[in-house]
Amino acid sequence: MPPEASVDTLFAQAAHLARVGQVREAIAAYQKALDLRPASPNSWYNLARLLRRVRRFDEALLAYQQALDFKAEQPEEVHLNRAVILADYLGRPFDAEGELRTALGLNPRYVPALLNLGNICEHRGDRSGAIAHYSRALFIDPFNALALARLTSIQPLSRADDLLIQRMKQAIARPNAQAAERADLGFSLGAALDKVKAYDEAFAAYQAANTASRQAASPAGAHYDRRAHEEMVDHLMQAFPQASPAGRAHESVPRMVFACGMLRSGATLVEQILSSHSQVTAGSEPDLLPTLIRQHLPGLDSGVPIDMVTIARMRERYLATVRGLHPNATVLIDKRPDNFLYIGLIKAMFPQARIIHTRRHPIDNCLAIYFLHLSHTVPYALELTDVAHWYGQYHRLMLHWKALYGSDILDISYDALVTEPEPLLRDLFGNLGLAWEPACLDFHLNDSAIKTSTVWQAREALYTRSSGRWRNYARHLDPLVAELRRQLGRDLI
Repeated sequence: MPPEASVDTLFAQAAHLARVGQVREAIAAYQKALDLRPASPNSWYNLARLLRRVRRFDEALLAYQQALDFKAEQPEEVHLNRAVILADYLGRPFDAEGELRTALGLNPRYVPALLNLGNICEHRGDRSGAIAHYSRALFIDPFNALALARLTSIQPLSRADDLLIQRMKQAIARPNAQAAERADLGFSLGAALDKVKAYDEAFAAYQAANTASRQAASPAGAHYDRRAHEEMVDHLMQAFPQASPAGRAHESVPRMVFACGMLRSGATLVEQILSSHSQVTAGSEPDLLPTLIRQHLPGLDSGVPIDMVTIARMRERYLATVRGLHPNATVLIDKRPDNFLYIGLIKAMFPQARIIHTRRHPIDNCLAIYFLHLSHTVPYALELTDVAHWYGQYHRLMLHWKALYGSDILDISYDALVTEPEPLLRDLFGNLGLAWEPACLDFHLNDSAIKTSTVWQAREALYTRSSGRWRNYARHLDPLVAELRRQLGRDLI
């Protein structure tokens, strides 16, 4: 047995490697140290977090369990972390709910568990359950921004002086309210005021929320570099200057369909409709392709040449993951809006894949993004003219992909879909080689989990109220319209 000092040195090395970003080396060091001294709950916890970062989810769950077995100091937090993996990465929401309820059994006032339970209830359409959990969180923490924001999005509202709206305004105005809290509350306040048709006040709330979100970010996280994004689009087009040969790879099992487009362009709605078909499965790994790109092609968007051996390796890893999650899937949808950036790569990996490209009126689309509370990995969303610039670059890239892949890219207009859905959907299913099933028009009755920030909209039957919504805010949109015209040309908007 090595001396205690040597084991302590191994743990210190592991912690240092984790701090400097050498994740795989840190994992190996923790595993070696824990072989020598397993009764180290904090180190099991740290190892689990690292394993989650490299997507070794089953091993992460085991490491968290070891932290529990060796009496972690805050076991409720360990159960919360297990729940996040189970719900967000492994598609096991009921197991995640069990972990969260165990956490609350240990600490009934543990607000993060209540918030996560509310989130799970929302995803599966359990409105009353979500309200109960968020209300309990607010009872414990009366100014909890997330609980108040989510409650406001769920509850019916009819007047601008509704009690929940006034409560949000009071929470935002608190002298000690942090910028992140003001952002959480501000976006929900804007949505609530829009719901009651107080449009000028709603726009002011959204403006303030975006300002607060920028203040809450690090300087790098809040900056959208237009020139850098233009160069990235140039590089993506240079990386795939011509179509990949159709016969380069055999047909995949399951058959892959990728739904993408601008954020808030209707991709979630299309996924819900398609997954209501008896032969179609909605995927539950929306970050799988970007993760594989980071691991295998980190220079893809900077002009690095494409190695087809690497493409083949990525394809096999992708399929191994989705087969593990959905072993019985015949047709699988990967719905991630910004996968439009990587259509060239998708077609190199899956030559037979179909791309569903969701589209929406440019002004409506840009406004919907500005009105949505997004992470700081989407910095263009904080300013309307930046959203318009991003839209212009998206349009430029999509023209390139369409020139290469033509009929393999199926355009779906959100505005046409909500107005007259059946003819459009019949054509869509036919293009995917699937028989028409009338039950797909009742997609809103589908009890599968939906992961989107606008989950309650996605659970409604088709409605047209979001088409032309920009007209309610027309007096505030001159800069947006001017930038869109610079990007797209007058005739396109």
